[in-house]
Amino acid sequence: MEIRTYLEHKPLLFDGAMGTYYSAKYPEEAGKCEAANLTHPDRITAIHNAYLEAGARAVKTNTFGANTQALGCPFAQVEQIIRAGWKLACEAAAPHRAFVFADIGPIPDAEGEYEQIVDVFLSLGAQNFLFETFSDDADLYAIAAYIKAKRPDAFLMTSFAVTPDGFTRKGLPARDVLARVTASPIIDAAGFNCVSGPNHLLALARANASLFGEHTLLSVMPNAGYPTILGGRTYFENRPVYFASRMVEIAAAGAKILGGCCGTTPEHIRLTAEALNADELPHAAAPAAQPAAPRQAVNRLAEKIQAGKRIIAVELDPPADSNLDKFVAGAKALKEAGADAVTIADCPIARARADSSMLAAKLRRELDIDPIPHMTCRDRNINATKALLLGLSAEGVHNVLVVTGDPIPSAERDEVKGVFSFNSAVLASYIRGLGEQGVTAPFRVYGALNVNAANFDAELRKAQRKEDCGVAGFLTQPVFTTRAFENLARARETLHGDLLGGVIPIVSHRNALFMSNEISGIEVSQGVIDRYEGLNREEAEELAVSLSVQIARKMIPYTSGWYFITPFQRVSLIARILEQLRDPDEAL
Repeated sequence: MEIRTYLEHKPLLFDGAMGTYYSAKYPEEAGKCEAANLTHPDRITAIHNAYLEAGARAVKTNTFGANTQALGCPFAQVEQIIRAGWKLACEAAAPHRAFVFADIGPIPDAEGEYEQIVDVFLSLGAQNFLFETFSDDADLYAIAAYIKAKRPDAFLMTSFAVTPDGFTRKGLPARDVLARVTASPIIDAAGFNCVSGPNHLLALARANASLFGEHTLLSVMPNAGYPTILGGRTYFENRPVYFASRMVEIAAAGAKILGGCCGTTPEHIRLTAEALNADELPHAAAPAAQPAAPRQAVNRLAEKIQAGKRIIAVELDPPADSNLDKFVAGAKALKEAGADAVTIADCPIARARADSSMLAAKLRRELDIDPIPHMTCRDRNINATKALLLGLSAEGVHNVLVVTGDPIPSAERDEVKGVFSFNSAVLASYIRGLGEQGVTAPFRVYGALNVNAANFDAELRKAQRKEDCGVAGFLTQPVFTTRAFENLARARETLHGDLLGGVIPIVSHRNALFMSNEISGIEVSQGVIDRYEGLNREEAEELAVSLSVQIARKMIPYTSGWYFITPFQRVSLIARILEQLRDPDEAL
């Protein structure tokens, strides 16, 4: 029977996990289970048969990680593994008249490898394709169109790994991804697999069921539950009866395609098959969860910009110890000098300092100033990032600056590594999604713009992508050169968001040389460097004030405000600059 005809009459039940089940049965086996297509084909056949005998009516080829990046081998060897995996699945499925799906997992920076893999499967006669455990939909439409062009009757499924709160591992709201996928006429089924257990995917299925219909079918394949680590090995607590009961509810919620992911066994599938084949479903579908309405919040910085007034943000480095007196006193002095906001770096140059988000909450509470904490993608996974955002929202902090973050410098590169779950653009999209779903109050997200970049065309393109992801404005790197001013003007013509022009006072000749030669993203002209040579501290500070005011006024036509960076905690120097900027008649 053709698969679309089958699905008109009843749900299609897939097999469960191959990878975790193989590891549980053969714990002594190292490496990827895909290699077993060649080294231990009897084991793979036995697992296919166990799932089919349990009641599965569709099996996935043992090729999820069959690509050059996952296996670390040439494509010629990958092709052998794919061909063997296809043969084993088809031989096992034939007596059961079950469907075989070519299983393809995500490949970072694929560069044409999806097409190579698909061509192998098509040459073997594959009609059904499953792209599973994806974190975004960026690559799916091109490869789906590629398959449909070569085999118009192909059945294409896409499945996304989604956290219990409804975001992919790249921080994208699952509903947004599914809305795009279900609108595509070349995707036949879509849904969720991996990461989350059946109860959470049941809630997500109910919340997103309205996106699906006759054109695109809902697919749900949860993990058995959540893993624990014992003796250095990962285990899933197996409760097949509970799993099966939730799968019936998922079917009642509208899922036409079901199955299991990590931790599931033939027993999970057997009990699910029995429950689905019962005369009456034991559970009725619960009403779909209604998404929370977006929350409202007063954002004084946004209101000031919208009123046509300039804002002044000043960066103040967080302390390297727990004594916050000087930091808070500095922030208070900046507010009194006219600063609208204090920006707080997040462990700059990858060195631990007091947490920017906690300091932001303290300043908001104690000084009633608007902080803009920097939030890096380094060293925080999606859970830690969300926890900070929830705290900031609760404390009334509604502005953040997102940056990817400096890498951790280390001679022992394999000993200390940073955690990068996503880049700044994806983080901005994630923050926007939390606000749109009512999880947090809406944040005004700022990004960084390097007007000193050697390839400013590329920098502008990157900034435009950030705007597409929800960035509302940019804080620029310090501007010293004619080229930087030209780039600032180009940015104003090209970008839609607010621009806060970067200004950092140079306090000595040595400081000018250091910034020009050792600080990434800062370019100081030789003319400026030469002006500091031979000056004492007082003379250098006078020049710093004069140059900073001159630069700040020159960038007024291209910006919505200024972003001052405090050198060496010299708050009084910034205060002098702000005082002169308030006086338009002050001589330069």
